[in-house]
Amino acid sequence: MSVLAGFIVPHPPLIVPSVGHGEERKIQATIDAFEEVARRIAAIAPETIVLSSPHTTLYGDYFHISPGLRAQGDMGSFGAPQETIEIAYDAEFVDELSNITQQRSVPAGTEGEREPMLDHATFVPLYFVNKEYTDYKLVRVGLSGMSPLEHYEVGRCIADTAEKLGRRVVFIASGDLSHKLTKTGPYGYAPEGPAFDRQLTAAAADADFTRMLLFDEDFCDKAAECGLRSFQIMAGALDGKALDSELLSYEGPFGVGYCVASFEVTGTDESRKFAEVLRARERFELGATKEKEDAYVQLARSSLETYIRTGQRTSIPLDVPSDMLTTTAGVFVSLKKRGQLRGCIGTIQPTTSCVAEEILRNAISAGCEDPRFSPVREHELPDLVYSIDVLGPAEPVSSPEELDAEQYGVIVTNGNRRGLLLPNLEGVDTVAQQIAIAKQKAGIRSDEYCELERFKVVRHT
Repeated sequence: MSVLAGFIVPHPPLIVPSVGHGEERKIQATIDAFEEVARRIAAIAPETIVLSSPHTTLYGDYFHISPGLRAQGDMGSFGAPQETIEIAYDAEFVDELSNITQQRSVPAGTEGEREPMLDHATFVPLYFVNKEYTDYKLVRVGLSGMSPLEHYEVGRCIADTAEKLGRRVVFIASGDLSHKLTKTGPYGYAPEGPAFDRQLTAAAADADFTRMLLFDEDFCDKAAECGLRSFQIMAGALDGKALDSELLSYEGPFGVGYCVASFEVTGTDESRKFAEVLRARERFELGATKEKEDAYVQLARSSLETYIRTGQRTSIPLDVPSDMLTTTAGVFVSLKKRGQLRGCIGTIQPTTSCVAEEILRNAISAGCEDPRFSPVREHELPDLVYSIDVLGPAEPVSSPEELDAEQYGVIVTNGNRRGLLLPNLEGVDTVAQQIAIAKQKAGIRSDEYCELERFKVVRHT
């Protein structure tokens, strides 16, 4: 057997009557759709329900799969401790899924659990399912900060695990949509909020998983969406399947979008192997990017790839431009993978004899020593996009008015604590943001005084 159906569902705690105290009636269409999902799951009679949750253990570069034999949860955090659920985990499924992800170098497994109790994004869907059907075991999977394709690949591993074990499986993708639909809502309003919900619900209605994988990250951040990565795992679990899709409901009266959608498997469809299509597109785009790389970026790429593949540090090639040999400067090397930061390390002031040597060293540091990320692995090398920032001299400024987040980088200093932020970074639109992030990196409190310096960079891509 395999994954027989997938369902997108929200997780508002107030939909549980003892939490909502009547407020849940304002989302009656969502309740009705939830009950329909529960009936459909009961009709399928799965042995295992795999549920992806945005609110279980989450890491930037790792997908956490809940370990153990059982788990329980309640609505105590929402004023209803009497509402409890206890569920058995499918430990055999979890073990096999962990094996398959390891074989495919997908960073997923049972390590690093922070909170074993069932989170509300798991509790709420199971509250409805359990009214109609309880003869199942659960697999709970967390999200990560990784790319849409990597979430999709986790879903494919789930489908392959179901097939290998011969399990009847249903996938529940728990996630709300935008949290910025109305000015009166708890999170305020952004025009990207309603736009995101329109696009997502249209994609759900048509089972258009390509659209779910191609949302712009900045657009999603501005929309303050919750569930997209959960839906991307579900899409992977339904890879290559013909589907009968249905948008069962959509509401947003509290300023948060609630979508319920059903995807029942009706057969196979080779045209719906979206990962292959997107990887081909990605390879084409990466190839075009690499063809345009200048000598600075080529040197960084050569340095990191040589070190990871051989364990040896490369020397400066004979054909590098002369200015890289005659100039000294601080240099930052940044790595991105599928549009997301994969490492960034640099030097504020020169520490070597020339810019070329600075690049050689910092490229290895960015790939292997950035404490925010695990070291880059060899199979990731073709997916990396590099940028090199060569820093100009720093000059003191007397006030933030002399800064410009697009034109200047900033250095903040308080005693021996010092932090730097490069200019013209995605998502950093104001000087206040720039200073706040630089302070955070330096370990300087937001209310502490700091000296300010600015600098320009020459960015190489």
